[in-house]
Amino acid sequence: MTNRVTLSDPFGATNHKGISDRIGAKAPCVCLSPRGGGRSVRRKSRGARCMEQVVNVSNAQANQPSGGHARRLFYDRLGRYLFLASAALMTLIIFSIIFFVGKQGLLTLADVSPVEFFTSGTWNPTAKSFGALAFIVGSLETTLLSVVIGAPLGLLGAIFLAKLAPVPLARFMRPAVDLYVAIPSVVYGYIGLTLFIPFLRSTFGVPTGFGVLAASLVLAIMIMPTILSISTDALNAVPKPLEEASLALGATKLQTIFKVVLPSAMPGIITGITLTAGRALGETAILIFTAGTTVSRFMYDTDVMAGGETLAVHLWYLLSAGLVPDRDTIADGIGALLILTILVFNFLLVLPLKYFQRHSVGR
Repeated sequence: MTNRVTLSDPFGATNHKGISDRIGAKAPCVCLSPRGGGRSVRRKSRGARCMEQVVNVSNAQANQPSGGHARRLFYDRLGRYLFLASAALMTLIIFSIIFFVGKQGLLTLADVSPVEFFTSGTWNPTAKSFGALAFIVGSLETTLLSVVIGAPLGLLGAIFLAKLAPVPLARFMRPAVDLYVAIPSVVYGYIGLTLFIPFLRSTFGVPTGFGVLAASLVLAIMIMPTILSISTDALNAVPKPLEEASLALGATKLQTIFKVVLPSAMPGIITGITLTAGRALGETAILIFTAGTTVSRFMYDTDVMAGGETLAVHLWYLLSAGLVPDRDTIADGIGALLILTILVFNFLLVLPLKYFQRHSVGR
């Protein structure tokens, strides 16, 4: 009778059957025969060979004389500190700008009544009357109207590129859209001056054509590519299983897009609209070409063909005219008010973002 002694493999597969099962075959073993003095070796499985290679590579890296593992940990800590320093620097720059402009703006309120500055629509520097409400209304009017026009068009274009367009067409259109984002605003203003102003003047029979409508149309064209690009990325980021599950339940393609994909991508879409609205609120060149540097005779004028000077345009006018008394002090106040208006406007747009983040599909 032959007595056989089985030596377990170095991975412990003989004593731990679960590991042997996970690698897909029995681990190798060495068998000794006391009679013949011979040794029989079973053939190693592929899983065992892979595990052995991993162990050999790990041991080789751990035994490197240059300390490879320690060097990788050092690089990891260095990268982490670099990212933290970059974030801290950006935060410091942003808060420094806000602090500087806010401090200079508060000095304006020492000479001008805060109530008059925020609630009065009369701006007459020679009479020491400084009411900025008309410029606030003009800024909000042009921004909201441009978002109302540009956001739906940009979103529909994003839906087409992300879900409906053929792949070759989508690959061609996406770089073209990104090129439109890089066009300077002064070029858009020139297009509005040469195309939209004559069209509105001849169509509606107005004397000049300059006004809120012309400015809003050009702003809508300017923000549309940005909304389209960000919305496309947001739609493509929606998990495919959500769309496949909706289609498997019998929903049509359009029902899946508007009932499943669009609500899931809404946080990213709102983020894009917020960014573009902030840019439109602080835009200057387009409004100088299309809206002019005058305000309507009425405080809450609903005529979109009337003039609508904004805070940014008035700030440019103060610093370029040079004939306004105490222009530097007043310009500081207008700049602080512009930043405050942008912050409040963005905060109001972030509230729907928080809502959709809590109530989006799959949460």
